[in-house]
Amino acid sequence: MAEPKKRLTSTRSGNRQSKDALSEKSLIICSHCKARKLSHRVCENCGYYKGEKIIKLKDEIKKAKEREESLTEDKN
Repeated sequence: MAEPKKRLTSTRSGNRQSKDALSEKSLIICSHCKARKLSHRVCENCGYYKGEKIIKLKDEIKKAKEREESLTEDKN
């Protein structure tokens, strides 16, 4: 097997390994609800992205179903 010609110094090993450290994720503030979120992602708290409603959250869907049920009960 091949063997290294010279021993790798601890400085060189440390410099190489320093790039393996995990960095903190950069969070931004949502313009709609002021919650912290990842950039270029839909806000998990309110469902907005760039000021537009993108997704309906489970709570909103549940409320809409309850409203529909109450309307159908009122008609009957």
